[in-house]
Amino acid sequence: MNLRQLLPTRIGFGTAPMGNMFRAVPDDEVAATLNAAWDHGIRYYDTAPLYGAGLAEIRLGGLLSSKPRDTFVLSTKVGRVILDEVESGARDLGEKGALFEHGRPNKMLHEWTARATERSIEDSLKRLGVDRLDIVWVHDIAQDFYGDSWLQKFEEARTGAFRVLSRLRDEGVIKAWGLGVNRTEPVELTLALDEPQPDGFLLAGRYTLLDHAHALQRLLPAAAEQGVGMVVGGPYSSGILAGGTHFEYGDAPPEILEKVRRIKELAARHGVSIKAAALQFSLAHPVTAAVIPGATKPSRIAEDLAALDEPVPSDFWRELRGSGLVSSCAPLPGGV
Repeated sequence: MNLRQLLPTRIGFGTAPMGNMFRAVPDDEVAATLNAAWDHGIRYYDTAPLYGAGLAEIRLGGLLSSKPRDTFVLSTKVGRVILDEVESGARDLGEKGALFEHGRPNKMLHEWTARATERSIEDSLKRLGVDRLDIVWVHDIAQDFYGDSWLQKFEEARTGAFRVLSRLRDEGVIKAWGLGVNRTEPVELTLALDEPQPDGFLLAGRYTLLDHAHALQRLLPAAAEQGVGMVVGGPYSSGILAGGTHFEYGDAPPEILEKVRRIKELAARHGVSIKAAALQFSLAHPVTAAVIPGATKPSRIAEDLAALDEPVPSDFWRELRGSGLVSSCAPLPGGV
């Protein structure tokens, strides 16, 4: 299914922060933020078992399980099966380190076989308190989590999760499937396969104001040619474009801090908020179906929606390109 037709709005809600990413978020703060998203008309929600070892799904279910199922679109991911036993020792998340150290302590199996995929979906439905999913993403079969062994994980997913999800889509159990990753290569490889194709992909952090050149080289032209849509995760580059200090889920390096400073300076000169620049840039590519910023404070929802509709002068985009702060190949809002 075409993602543009499936997704109700061009902005959704990413729930990684609801899994206690970076910090332990109090339950009342979570509930207030999720209710604010719903009250402001957000109707697409993305989550994953990885986020706090099921915590984000449980918390999101606290909101969505009480809403009519036909009134929202829901996506989650497969690749991690959450067990009842407690993890002993440090959790291995590759480059992401202790990203969810404040989440639940449950042990996770990293597995993309057919059996694990089916179990993961069943478990997610229980945690979310819903009877069906709309989109299922195959999660993190990429270098940032598995280094040189990522191709082995990819092959496991190709012969397992890909085929299960294709069957479920054909049977009408789900409406769409694809990859949810932080790297472009797994999606490029999937689009080149002579097998049932995904409907789209969730690309986190790779099509933002700060990092987009690589995606423009091969991935996005291939996606456009095949009619495959993209959901942009992490449009604020882990928070650095929204007043935070993180980039790529860690402390921002000096060169990123300098680039952000230059963008903010240019934006201030044109009276543009950095959030508006970030969201509208990511949405300007014709392959983009939606952006899904996350939040842990209710006030951030209104900010994001305002940024989406904020008038941004064409001269800002022209100067952004002229200064080399965005790729010359990147589509810009208004056809600039």
